[in-house]
Amino acid sequence: MPKASILFPLLAVLAQPVAALTLDLPAKVLGEETRSELPGSYALPTGPFDGQTVPSRQVEGALDQRAFRLDAPGATTLAIFAPLRDQVVAGGYEIIFECDARACGGFDFRFNTDVLPEPDMHVDLGDFRFLSAQRGNEAVSILVSRSAGAAYVQITRVEDSPVPAISEVTPVELDDTVPSQGTAEAPPPASNLTAALDGVGSAVLDDLVFASGAATLTNGDFPSIAAVAAWLEANPDGAIALVGHTDASGSLAANTALSERRAEAVAKVLIERFKVDPARVAAKGVGYLAPRATNQTEEGRQKNRRVEVIVTSTR
Repeated sequence: MPKASILFPLLAVLAQPVAALTLDLPAKVLGEETRSELPGSYALPTGPFDGQTVPSRQVEGALDQRAFRLDAPGATTLAIFAPLRDQVVAGGYEIIFECDARACGGFDFRFNTDVLPEPDMHVDLGDFRFLSAQRGNEAVSILVSRSAGAAYVQITRVEDSPVPAISEVTPVELDDTVPSQGTAEAPPPASNLTAALDGVGSAVLDDLVFASGAATLTNGDFPSIAAVAAWLEANPDGAIALVGHTDASGSLAANTALSERRAEAVAKVLIERFKVDPARVAAKGVGYLAPRATNQTEEGRQKNRRVEVIVTSTR
């Protein structure tokens, strides 16, 4: 079966030249998608899903991420993965983490790592292999999976790179000037949210940020969740439903499950931190079926990754 070689050329921007990484893909390439950022950053997985998140190390520099669809209808994921792993090691990289689908954490690993969206990169949640490796200040990861008729390979590489010089700057003076009484100020988020719950019976928790495929809330103060807890305290007969939403990356089944986990993450904060009665909080997910923005841009996809609160009873 014909093979294809890929060269990662980003090292051309480095101050000190180092041998470029060339990998021979073990089958004919049927399709390719590329994402490049300079400078860019990548959370390099360093361990399997631990019950809350995927341990990772943030690496920064010139990022090159590519997804390939290969003509390999009968090849196993190991048959595709093994020669790539051997080439990475031969290239002077040290493997720091390697796993198959089950050892990685299946669904939770896939949706807590950076993966190009379907259909460019397909991941069978029960049949994939992954590795992270490093060579000096360079990092590379390889994700291999397959569908019924093709194999899929995602290769992510990050290298040291100087930050491009800024061609133009605009001075901004920051001071402690207090706005005059005539200056209109937007009400704080808590006021907006409680007013919305009292008025229309629903609101978006806009201060929650979810990465694509992730359901974990970082530690911190979330005024919107505190406002929901305050509303429940002020309305002791009230009950709410938290509804999770996703962008359109991936299948409906996977996104529905992910969106419910996002809603459950918010419910957990309400119950554990604010001592809300669990009987008053429901958590559901609808996947990507109710977008509030386009899924054609990253800004729109970020808006679609959200949790909404809906008043279900005031008795």
